[in-house]
Amino acid sequence: MDEALHKAAGLVRRAGCVLALTGAGVSVASGIPDFRSPGGLWERHDPMRVATAEALARHPERVWAFLLDALAVAGRARPNPAHTALARLEAAGRLSGIVTQNIDGLHQAAGSRNVVEFHGSLARYSCMGCGLAHDPTAALALTAGDIPWRCRDCGGVVRPDIVFFGEAIPLDALGKSGQLALAADCIVVAGTSGEVAPANLLPREIKARGGVVVEINLMESAYKGLSDVRIAAPAEIALPALADFVLS
Repeated sequence: MDEALHKAAGLVRRAGCVLALTGAGVSVASGIPDFRSPGGLWERHDPMRVATAEALARHPERVWAFLLDALAVAGRARPNPAHTALARLEAAGRLSGIVTQNIDGLHQAAGSRNVVEFHGSLARYSCMGCGLAHDPTAALALTAGDIPWRCRDCGGVVRPDIVFFGEAIPLDALGKSGQLALAADCIVVAGTSGEVAPANLLPREIKARGGVVVEINLMESAYKGLSDVRIAAPAEIALPALADFVLS
């Protein structure tokens, strides 16, 4: 790992503008398994029944049963060294921002400021009927007898600000991520397989413009052949080590 770390640190140091793209692997050490991995939520819930726009409209109680499960996991999670390493790099002026596919809010909890939540967040809720914003802390207190969560004003179903299957990526997230990618000449990809579009296109866009791709993934990903260097280690080990090298 040392040789790859030295090479990666050199690429990051020489870059004029560095962007990070993160996925589920960054939060595993915080106790949030990848939904698709053994022990993940898709073992207990069929995503086509609980995580689509259609299911939310037709069977909100079923969707909210899944959300309670997700909230129980996310509510216990705290930032791990991978999150804090990226916050350190940003604070030192070596990282322009983070585009994350995660919905757990752990980058912000670790101190990162410029975070684009590509798939939304479990920290924001609003009524599907009247649009009223609801207190996110109330979601953590919900029980099976409270679901689906109903709006106190109009009785409509309250939903989290996350992107369900069948929904479009918010234009704001698309715009901000595009601006960050356009300015970047280096992207650090961590904890994502590179299989989910359109976030997976960002490294390819930067590479096509002559930039470099630093990959941190324990297993091979869809970025094989694209990455200039791959650190084959968990994000919570590799990212702090990379930050130490870059900032030393």
